Amino acid sequence: MRLILYSKPGCHLCEGLQEKLEQIQNLSFELEIRDITTREDWFAAYEYEVPVIYLSNHRGAEGSEKLLPRPSPRASVQQLEQMLRKYLAN
Repeated sequence: MRLILYSKPGCHLCEGLQEKLEQIQNLSFELEIRDITTREDWFAAYEYEVPVIYLSNHRGAEGSEKLLPRPSPRASVQQLEQMLRKYLAN
C-alpha cells in the first residue's frame, strides 16, 4: 500500500503531517511525497488544499487513488494510525 502526500515547501501543516506519518510503526505503507510546485496540474488542483493524502493500492496505476479526509493538525500519531487503519480495512 502507498500513501501519497501532496505538499509544498514551507507548508507547516504538510511538514507536521509528514512527520507523523513517518512515525507510524504498526502499519506497513510506502509514503510518497509529491511537491505540488513541480507540476502545473498538481499546483492548480491543490494550491489552496495542501496537505492532501491519497491511498493507492496499485503501483503507478492512474485513477486507482482514493482521497482520504484531512486529519486534524492536532491529531496524534496514534489517532492518525487509527484513521488509516479504518481506510485500509475497506
